[in-house]
Amino acid sequence: MKEFWDQRYSHEEFAYGMEPNSFLAQNYSRLPMGKVLCLAEGEGRNGAFLASKGYQVTAVDQSEVGLAKAQRLCQRLSTQMNTIAADLNEYDLGENKWDGVVAISAMVPPAIREKMHKAVVKALKAGGVLILEAYTLRHTQLPGIGGPPAEQKQMFMSLEQLKQEFAGLRILHGLETEREMSEGQYHQGLSGVVQVIAQKPH
Repeated sequence: MKEFWDQRYSHEEFAYGMEPNSFLAQNYSRLPMGKVLCLAEGEGRNGAFLASKGYQVTAVDQSEVGLAKAQRLCQRLSTQMNTIAADLNEYDLGENKWDGVVAISAMVPPAIREKMHKAVVKALKAGGVLILEAYTLRHTQLPGIGGPPAEQKQMFMSLEQLKQEFAGLRILHGLETEREMSEGQYHQGLSGVVQVIAQKPH
């Protein structure tokens, strides 16, 4: 998969644009000010946005090519964030470390995803907030471009799954919906998504 993402991010233009995901942009203020971890952050559009709002951002992705573009985007926005090239299956999120965790359109195999989501619960500080948006299986029946390949059904997420995987967090917002996407070349049109905002109890 690393080769796939390196190739996708190797072009001059940003594959998913330079603007943040709109669900994140509408809800970022629910993240407590402080240290925020962005998972599968790619070319950095969401992390750079959060950094520009004053958060201390660490962006993790397996693609060094994507993260190099993330640093260029930060320079363009006159901000900075820490980038770490790592496989999410191996990256240690820590314990009680982050004020916020952000996962937008992360395409992760189920076994890794379940492990990662359990690690997120441990990694958040008390009062810390998770913001997540991902594609649902409904997306395969809609005209929008984006998400995992249709045949890889296990890569899609559902609200019910996420509630189980984030057991220990309080769900503040949980919704499966259809919405218009316009994020670069690869997220376009009417798309099926699941959205979660959750908080670790004090």
